[in-house]
Amino acid sequence: MYPPRMAKIIQHETIIPEDLAGLRLDQALAKLFPQYSRSRLKTWLDNKKIKVNDEYWQPKNKVSGNEKIIIEAKLEEETKHCAESIKLEIIYEDDDIIIVNKPPGMVVHPAIGNRNNTLLNALLHHSPQLKELPRAGIVHRLDKDTSGLLMIAKTLEAHTNLVKQLQDRKILREYKTIVQGSLISGNTIDAPIGRHPRQRIKMAVVDMPNKGKPAITHYRIIERFQNYTYIKVKLETGRTHQIRVHMAHIHHPIVGDQAYGGRLKLPKGASAELIDALQQFKRQALHAYKLGLKHPLTGEFMSWEADIPEDMKILLSIISH
Repeated sequence: MYPPRMAKIIQHETIIPEDLAGLRLDQALAKLFPQYSRSRLKTWLDNKKIKVNDEYWQPKNKVSGNEKIIIEAKLEEETKHCAESIKLEIIYEDDDIIIVNKPPGMVVHPAIGNRNNTLLNALLHHSPQLKELPRAGIVHRLDKDTSGLLMIAKTLEAHTNLVKQLQDRKILREYKTIVQGSLISGNTIDAPIGRHPRQRIKMAVVDMPNKGKPAITHYRIIERFQNYTYIKVKLETGRTHQIRVHMAHIHHPIVGDQAYGGRLKLPKGASAELIDALQQFKRQALHAYKLGLKHPLTGEFMSWEADIPEDMKILLSIISH
């Protein structure tokens, strides 16, 4: 067990430049302190941790320039979850970021029914200071049964930067997956995604105005088989279950996807080996194999790749015969 950490003290003192005159206070602070999220700055304003000319202002108050700003706050723990000694496959790590290769079957964030043995629990053991960051620094997620690369921020500045890169669609995310049916060629799927109208735990392509969020998926063929296709997928947006929903939408669901693929369909004339392999493959055959980003401190573009896991290799080998 690690000893409890003292909350980090944040102290800043600056003058609002005249070129920010006319902005709301919260907008001016966001420009002056980009290392902190707007929600965190607003919380500090609401909790009287930020003084303007030795007074406490409302976020909506307009600045004129030359106001003196003093911030005195604590970085309180953002997560109360427990650290657990769980093996992690770390692809890369420095003082600002961690890149991990998540195995299939591992939940990313603790939730009802999955409080322990998650990636977050493992990260808190590996780097206890992550308790001070939202979601222990985890910037994006993968479904429990999707394997592959995930990025984690180790500092608040890195977290804010990576979240913005994600929002601005600057993060490179590519996947490999095995889908049902023989695709003719690569293509782009541009179809909005929202909550399924009847099954609320699922997502769906939603054509009704204002019900779905824009979702764009690009795919190209790696190898085509008689009844299946092995493809690369590149995300332009990052909606929940996006690849799974989009591939099902074009009638080529991911092999093993029990939520969006429907009942298991065995191809005509399938060998006993293939039938057994398909029946035993209980997860979506989806792997996040490539991740690229601008390093939050240096600005250098970096990318990593992780080979597909053994279960997908075995399935591909059987399908190809």
